[in-house]
Amino acid sequence: MILRPVALSVLILGLAGQPLAAQQAAGAGQAQGQGQGQLQAPGQTQGQVQTPAPVPTSAPVQPDAGARAPMTAGYMVVEETDVAVRYRLTGRAVSLNDTQLRPRVGGAITAILYTPGGVVQAGDPLFAIDPLTYEAALASATATRQGAEADLSAARTAFDRAERLRAASATSEANWETAHVTLLKAEATLARAQADEDLARAQLGWTTVRAPIAGVISVPKVALGDLVTQNQGDPLADIVQIDPIYLDLSEPYSERLRIEGRAARGEITLTEPGLALLLGDGRRIDSVAKLVSTGATVSQTTGTRLLRFELANPRGVIAPGLFLHAELAVGTQRAILVPQRATARQRDGTLTAWVTVGGKAERRKLTEVGTDGNAWIVTGGLAAGDWVLIDGTSNLRDGQEVAPVPAEIDENGVVQDIRPAGN
Repeated sequence: MILRPVALSVLILGLAGQPLAAQQAAGAGQAQGQGQGQLQAPGQTQGQVQTPAPVPTSAPVQPDAGARAPMTAGYMVVEETDVAVRYRLTGRAVSLNDTQLRPRVGGAITAILYTPGGVVQAGDPLFAIDPLTYEAALASATATRQGAEADLSAARTAFDRAERLRAASATSEANWETAHVTLLKAEATLARAQADEDLARAQLGWTTVRAPIAGVISVPKVALGDLVTQNQGDPLADIVQIDPIYLDLSEPYSERLRIEGRAARGEITLTEPGLALLLGDGRRIDSVAKLVSTGATVSQTTGTRLLRFELANPRGVIAPGLFLHAELAVGTQRAILVPQRATARQRDGTLTAWVTVGGKAERRKLTEVGTDGNAWIVTGGLAAGDWVLIDGTSNLRDGQEVAPVPAEIDENGVVQDIRPAGN
């Protein structure tokens, strides 16, 4: 069978619309058919195969290598607010009173009347000393005082009689003077006897050793039966008063001068000092401490001066001798708080942060005057209403397009997206 030109053209056009694999299969079948049936086009000799013209194919479209999708980054809107002006102090807690108990009379210890390590109140009995000799001394002094009273009564009677006789000119002036001197001596003897009796009574009372102040008492340093002496060198026990308690804190004087200079320029407003204690376990105690005294001189070695505060300590949380960190608030200032995790220090020490302006990232240099918690106190470089990027900034470049997403930092310091209301 001879294939006509019209039919061959139709075949070629049909193959042109098929995929390359289908064209190859169709071409192979056509060649096989030509070999078997000796299909020839006009003008062909036997054995020649009509090869279809190559069909052009379109190359796949390649994406633009320079185009990038905007980077998603979390942002927060910063606002200007009143921020406390604080600075750090260090020092130690000092007991208001630290008393060493010593006996005022001698004798053997007959009883220990307190629980070691407990809290005692002023006047509580603590030790008992054998009172026998002091009871006897009091009895003797009482008897002496009673004898002096009797002698005084007799001397007064004799003087009254001499006074009457003198008025009647019935006695000599010498007898009257003798009666008068005897009366004065009797009065003096009674006064001395009364004083001795008071001392003997006091010494008997001192055989019970009482707490002179309220506080925490140490373990006893004597045992039952120990013989103690009046005003001995070794104490019976120690009592430490812990409520209230003193805080002796060192203030950097240069910091004080800097704050006073800022106040003079109107940058801050001074207020009454407020003290906050920072304990070793992370607790912060905002206390109402009273400034008791201010050091008159500055240390030549440390450049600090001593501030003494008095603090109520009813639960005894602050123990005498405890090393302390404290923050002293002395005023307020208008500033913007920027989370520290949203900032970075450059090699030259400059503090920077990323903001988004018109959908593009911009690095800002910040002016900071300290910290407040986990945030920088920024006074320059930002304005109220700026969008500060707080997440997704690790690979940012100036001018790079960003897709800002509202976010916040929770109490654990983790950035969370802000979900729209109702979701």
